[in-house]
Amino acid sequence: MNYRKTITLGAALGLMLCAPSFMQAQTKGGGIDMQMLGAIEKAGTPAAGERALANAIASNSIDDLAKNFKNAGQVDTYFSVETPKQSIHDQKSSGRCWLFSGLNVLRANFAREHKDSMRVEFSQAYVFFYDQLEKANLFLQGVIDCAGKPMDDERVMFFFKNPINDGGTFCGVADLSEKYGLVPMEVMPETYSAENTSRMARLVSSKLREYGLELRTMVAHKASASKLRQRKTEMLGTIYKMLAMTIGEPVKSFEYAFKDKNGKAIGRPRTYTPKEFYNATVGHPLNGTFIMAMNDPRREYYKTYEVEYDRHTYDGHNWKYVNLPMTDIARMAIASLKDSAKMYSSYDVGKQFDRKRGYLDSDNYDYASLFGTTFPMDKADRIRTFDSGSTHAMTLTAVDLDDNGNPTKWKVENSWGPSYGVGGCLIMTNRWFNDYMFRLVVDKKYVPVNILKASEQKPVMVMPEDPLFAEDE
Repeated sequence: MNYRKTITLGAALGLMLCAPSFMQAQTKGGGIDMQMLGAIEKAGTPAAGERALANAIASNSIDDLAKNFKNAGQVDTYFSVETPKQSIHDQKSSGRCWLFSGLNVLRANFAREHKDSMRVEFSQAYVFFYDQLEKANLFLQGVIDCAGKPMDDERVMFFFKNPINDGGTFCGVADLSEKYGLVPMEVMPETYSAENTSRMARLVSSKLREYGLELRTMVAHKASASKLRQRKTEMLGTIYKMLAMTIGEPVKSFEYAFKDKNGKAIGRPRTYTPKEFYNATVGHPLNGTFIMAMNDPRREYYKTYEVEYDRHTYDGHNWKYVNLPMTDIARMAIASLKDSAKMYSSYDVGKQFDRKRGYLDSDNYDYASLFGTTFPMDKADRIRTFDSGSTHAMTLTAVDLDDNGNPTKWKVENSWGPSYGVGGCLIMTNRWFNDYMFRLVVDKKYVPVNILKASEQKPVMVMPEDPLFAEDE
């Protein structure tokens, strides 16, 4: 038999056998058929005059090519309203920006109350330990509460998909520090796993998912509430051990002497428990003293919303916010900064970000001209399509006002180390601030009466799957 003929005959038979499915793939509704592909190619193939541009894009960073040269000058670092500087910390490879920003506010408040004669550095690792333990309990109890629902139920899937994480909001700082207290950074410093959370988080998540299945089985077999609580306590003992071995076991008491801004000890050391140190540095409950403002143009303004299951402790506070126009948010921020009070704030920091200069402006990059198209979505469209949302918390520390008192630019303390950006800070234009700023936590003393009243409304409940409610990382 002729070998070439065998191959040819086999290939022809193969094509015949494949032909029905191939033709079906071309003509199936919604698919790309050959006629459509031809039209796509005709419309999308770079023109002869764009060959050089296509070569440049293929060989270089898109941001380098799209950078707006007219916007690439020296960053103006002057601010007409600026709070006192404090040391910049580094969250390293972790999603703890919410914790760093929240503790930045607390230590700044302490220095302000003492007219900058004393300063303190809080341990992020201490609060983070209890954040992870509490989130583990939130998961396990949530699984018990939803154990009667099937595994493919939306809420059950929510818990198993996100058993634990290291993101969060200022609500977590308030709940955790009130419950467990605070300690100085030198008493419980950062560990490798605190700064590099991914492996620890994967292992703890895997263990929690295993435990979640066990608890569902216990509920299905009619285990009593006391048996479930006993077994959950045993499970949390294992999680505690894993956290103690990675983040470090939380200190119960310690000796400490406060320091001035130059790091010199003031007075003799004394012994504190974490709760006593909280009382000495914060001095009052945080919950009830602030509002969280949000700018979400999809929803009605001057209404209060609450995100179900978005809390750090099972017995704590869900994330509740007042939805406001950016003009109101800016007005409260300016009032706070004029009184030297820093604020927790969060942004979509990945958009139009010149990382080399630590500068955020809506015209930093001209992607539209580079690709010969437009990107016309507004803030509401970007949110509802998951194109934009709050991704990173930073501490709002300064604003520059024009002659009419209107903001032109803002400055935030970041948590990516002192050498990043402008001395560890980022500078953003007011236009970028309006486009990509989402959350502000502000003391009630700076909040107008009408907004305070709005914050006291019965909240509209919002589900955590909403595109705007990813936690700050």
